[in-house]
Amino acid sequence: MMASHNQARAKTGAPELVWDAGLAKDAAAYARSMARTGRFAHANQSQRSALQGENLWMGTRNAYPQTEMVGSWIDEDRYFKRGIFPENSTTGSWHDIGHYTQIIWPTTKRVGCALANSGAYDYLVCRYSPAGNVMGQDPLRG
Repeated sequence: MMASHNQARAKTGAPELVWDAGLAKDAAAYARSMARTGRFAHANQSQRSALQGENLWMGTRNAYPQTEMVGSWIDEDRYFKRGIFPENSTTGSWHDIGHYTQIIWPTTKRVGCALANSGAYDYLVCRYSPAGNVMGQDPLRG
């Protein structure tokens, strides 16, 4: 999982991320919450520090390797264009690139991820610090 993140970052010149056990712990708690409730949505402010970015993935239990889960975020690069966030998507919607831009955001230094599952689904949560996707900033320069 770290290799996938850092390979994507290397292509943009961003420094490598380092694993953060605290972020992974926070990610695990939220992944378990989604698995328990079946609610697939970003954490609200009471569930996540404003300093943490977040990527979420959900899919059929045991059907996808973690590299493919993270790869689905990285594949958003096909819609990415240079510019100031959030005006970076060739589709006109930053939602089509937001996972990717969080991964490559150059001022993000740390990541922690966790996987939880329900009877039918896997839930992957990655937390990032400092958070990326900052309005008015360049995703390639921060």
